[in-house]
Amino acid sequence: MYPSVPTPGQYGEAVFPPDQAGEDERIDLGALAYDDITVARLRELGAGPGWSCLDVGAGTGSVARRLLGELGVIRVLAVDRDVRFLAAHPQPGLDVLETDISAPGFDPGRFDLVHARFVLMHLPARGQLIARLGELLVPGGVLVLSDAVDLTSEAAPPSPYGRAMRAMWQGLRDTIGTDVTWTPRYPQLLHDIGLTSVAAEIHVPPLFPGSPISRFWAGTWGRAREAMTATGLVDDADLDVAIRYLDSPDCAALSPGMITVWGRRPPAGGT
Repeated sequence: MYPSVPTPGQYGEAVFPPDQAGEDERIDLGALAYDDITVARLRELGAGPGWSCLDVGAGTGSVARRLLGELGVIRVLAVDRDVRFLAAHPQPGLDVLETDISAPGFDPGRFDLVHARFVLMHLPARGQLIARLGELLVPGGVLVLSDAVDLTSEAAPPSPYGRAMRAMWQGLRDTIGTDVTWTPRYPQLLHDIGLTSVAAEIHVPPLFPGSPISRFWAGTWGRAREAMTATGLVDDADLDVAIRYLDSPDCAALSPGMITVWGRRPPAGGT
């Protein structure tokens, strides 16, 4: 879909630096749009008392805290490249590890649940990382991966919103290597590393004025403006129109969806 380009930066450096004012609020808007779906799926998969969990790219810790509070797991290890938002709100059972999961030797233990949301799509070695995360499961443990799936294709009706979305994906591809064309392959990738009971679902949050997801995209475009305009697909005036469109009663569009894929490590002695 996009040409191969160098990757000069990383998430949190080239775009979305955590020290930028309001970055935690932007992350939390995404959590408001997706957390209920994520937590419901983790509950359905059995997360609960007695479970030890790894939350990769934990952000502000919204999923980790709900695992501990609502689902009653005994421990969550929350991992991120920058843990300032996690460390700001300590909680019993929540351990925090600042590291890069792409680093050689990343091996924080074995877990009943390994969860990563909106992480792998930003990392170039996502295929290898899926295999590595699968190795962190205890027998019978479950790997749950969620990432964006693009519904704003060329077939969608033309709109300021659609042009901005295409510029965002291209701009993030150019600056940090984000690639959402991979995400439909996740079920096969989980199957290929030996996980069983592999399944998937897609959630598309509704876009309407003032909704968390509309505010999330407006904030995201504001922070990624330089990368987006550098693509030549939009200019500053186009982005301003698109942001106003998100808060307009005329907005009628699909948000990018969240695809969630899961699979279990076979039990010891099982198949």
